[in-house]
Amino acid sequence: MENFTPGSALAGGALIGLAAVMLMGLTGRIAGISGILGGLLPPAPGESAWRAAFAVGLVGGTLLYRAGGGPLASLQFSATPVTLIAAGLLVGFGTVLGSGCTSGHGVCGIARLSKRSVASVATFMITAALTVYVTRHLLGAG
Repeated sequence: MENFTPGSALAGGALIGLAAVMLMGLTGRIAGISGILGGLLPPAPGESAWRAAFAVGLVGGTLLYRAGGGPLASLQFSATPVTLIAAGLLVGFGTVLGSGCTSGHGVCGIARLSKRSVASVATFMITAALTVYVTRHLLGAG
């Protein structure tokens, strides 16, 4: 694996877990990104401030890291913009269909021993593995 950094991966995972526990402990809310962002449009009364703060924190954390001298990985996309847009729409549809996203189900739902979240994460993982297999081995795109 290229540029595998277990220390930063462990620290990042711990920070995600800490943020999820803090949000649940302080507000009783689940740190599912699709639900948090989805609740901003349209804004629910009394809900927008914490949701906006969470969203700003997601972007702001990266900006603070960069301002502190941390390197950012260069991103290279082999897919066309149309493919990326279609993929984003499909992911959005999937989060609505699955009543949540990977962060909500994977980080928070499994920790709460939610059967629905365990089933959702199993579905995410199987679908991801099949997608990689089909695109890389059957379609030769990888």
